Amino acid sequence: MTLDALREKIDHIDDTLLKLYNERMELVHQVGELKNTTGAPIYRPEREQAILQRLKAQNDGKLTDEAIDALFLELFAVARNLERPEAVAYLGPEASFTHQAAESKFGAMSTYYPVATIKGVFREVSRKKAKFGVVPIENSSNGIVSDTISCLNDYDLKIIAEVVVEIHHVLATRADKIGDIKRIYSKDIAFGQCQNFLNDFGFDEVEQIPVESTAKAAKMAAEDPESAAICSAVAAKIYNLPVLFENIEDNQNNRTRFFVISDFENAPSGNDKTSLLVRLPNKPGSLVEFLNDFEAANINLTKIKSHIVEGISIFFIEFNGHKDDPKISAIIDKHKDSIKVLGSYVKETDDI
Repeated sequence: MTLDALREKIDHIDDTLLKLYNERMELVHQVGELKNTTGAPIYRPEREQAILQRLKAQNDGKLTDEAIDALFLELFAVARNLERPEAVAYLGPEASFTHQAAESKFGAMSTYYPVATIKGVFREVSRKKAKFGVVPIENSSNGIVSDTISCLNDYDLKIIAEVVVEIHHVLATRADKIGDIKRIYSKDIAFGQCQNFLNDFGFDEVEQIPVESTAKAAKMAAEDPESAAICSAVAAKIYNLPVLFENIEDNQNNRTRFFVISDFENAPSGNDKTSLLVRLPNKPGSLVEFLNDFEAANINLTKIKSHIVEGISIFFIEFNGHKDDPKISAIIDKHKDSIKVLGSYVKETDDI
């Protein structure tokens, strides 16, 4: 078959896809009208998960599972915006890894509000200025984010989804060669995460200027031709900053996990995780007694972290399953005076 003939077939398929997409969006519009009459949430992660699982199970073509996720998650995001446009607040600034996490869930068409603090994100969602918030919860190198735990304790909002983003840094610069770089901008933690690269290329002798975010570093380097930025590839792209080196981080498995928060709860999906905050009585054996109930019910605990909130020790606990599963709901009911259920949501990963 000739190249022109192949292209003609592709054009025909594209025309068919456009018609099918529009048919789907018409049905989505009708669903949106029904939801608007009841106030039901537009974003249903468990429903999206079920669709993706069904499609992957019947897939027998060249699309990988990852490709199916990429194609259909963006389609879902477009559909949600047609049903009811809703704002997403995230820990800013623009082009941060939190922004990247938000776009991976809500697509390029959503309205995004960068907010300066984690508490600010919770506040905007609580005040209903944004329907969703995206905040970091833990990093594979630096552990739990205390501000997020504190806000989960203070605000009456639910975790409705988790997102895991691989953290990769680039060195981006307008300088023509390495020797022209007189200073490097980045967030202090990013300098530490790229120390081997900096040492290997002699950048440990170059002035390192800490700034609030890697996104701001990219913006400053774009305005300073004798400088460079350690930042994300997304930030370099937004500020038109050429990338000189990619994946310069010491730990190639560095990942950050994010929570999506909102004001509703998810129905069970069959592949869920639940997060709790637990305040136990100040007596010997109270933690062991609590955990024994999970062991007896054969529930897999995936995380137990102690945390101090307003001088009081609490535990951040996660396990596989939905809060409405019979075995789990029985434990929650037994310890209801000690537990705050933060949310049940589709499981993206067992741990980082």
